[in-house]
Amino acid sequence: MVSRRVVLVRPEGPRNVGMVLRAAANFGPADVVVVDADPRLFEHADFVAGAHGVPNPRDALTTCATLDDALAPATESIGFTARNRRHRDLVLWPEAVEPLRERLADRSETVALVFGNEKFGLSDDDCSKMTRLVWIPTTSAHTSLNLAVAVSIVLGAVFDAAPRKARSKKGRPLTHSEREFLRRHLATVLPTLISTPSTSADLRASIERVFAHAPLESRDARAWHRLLRALGSERGPADFGLQ
Repeated sequence: MVSRRVVLVRPEGPRNVGMVLRAAANFGPADVVVVDADPRLFEHADFVAGAHGVPNPRDALTTCATLDDALAPATESIGFTARNRRHRDLVLWPEAVEPLRERLADRSETVALVFGNEKFGLSDDDCSKMTRLVWIPTTSAHTSLNLAVAVSIVLGAVFDAAPRKARSKKGRPLTHSEREFLRRHLATVLPTLISTPSTSADLRASIERVFAHAPLESRDARAWHRLLRALGSERGPADFGLQ
């Protein structure tokens, strides 16, 4: 199984998407997933030119309607952004490289590397779905990075990741869908047990911060769902619009 996927959210430049495919071929293996893009983008001559050397470039990528769909199998999702986000820390890319190599070397993981639109980047809603946010620093003279260049920097830096010992078999990392189910289940049930509105709101905010981004395993999810069911909850993934 490919342990990394490059996710492009609402890209507009056909050459950029083609060049990302080429970078994935250079520094892969990596799946390339495009979210909410105009289908005509893949028919453009610049797309084919940017993907020079990649056989059948249209077949070399996957398209998804939503970011949630693209992240569904991911056990870790890293959003690349230069803008400060409320209540979220931005990790500098040089500090994020080694931990990322370790995650990618574990074949039980599927790591999503998420990049936003060329003009607007990732939205606040996009970033809320990420387990980590990373900033690639640049000089003050020119602070913006081309999309394909940013992807190449990231894939090139982790290309030499060496295989490491797999994690304990007692638990596996949660996928994005499983993490979302746990987060929504907790945020729906636990605050109702508290009568003080301000404390209930604080608990919801804490759940968002902790359970949306902490490194969680399947055994963690089982324990929390069992607690919620012991408290009377009968909710399942379908109750939250999840499969």
